[in-house]
Amino acid sequence: MSELDDLTKAKIVQMILNGKTEDALEKLSEFYRVETPQIVVGTIKKKRRTVYAVYVPAEKKIYALNSDIFYNPFVILHEYYHHIRSKLGTHRGSERHANMYAKGFIDSYNKIAELLNHRH
Repeated sequence: MSELDDLTKAKIVQMILNGKTEDALEKLSEFYRVETPQIVVGTIKKKRRTVYAVYVPAEKKIYALNSDIFYNPFVILHEYYHHIRSKLGTHRGSERHANMYAKGFIDSYNKIAELLNHRH
């Protein structure tokens, strides 16, 4: 799986923080050449309400518990990881891998933010 650069990852995080979650997922999906998952605020019947978000492969949908989660880059990118894993034909990947994927974006965001802060 090819790797995004720090600036692109930082932009994706910024988009989600700015409420442009669908646009961020669209950009990522273009990069990975996969269908963009739908993202909705709501819970799924029969699912524990303790989860903040869940990806349902059969529906190609990410369900976010509420609007706070909808704008949470870590949770959204974690669930998006499950989407690309299911689309690219490889096993779904562990929760640990999904966390590492999301953390990579957050780390890039923080790195770019720090660089920008040092310029002033």
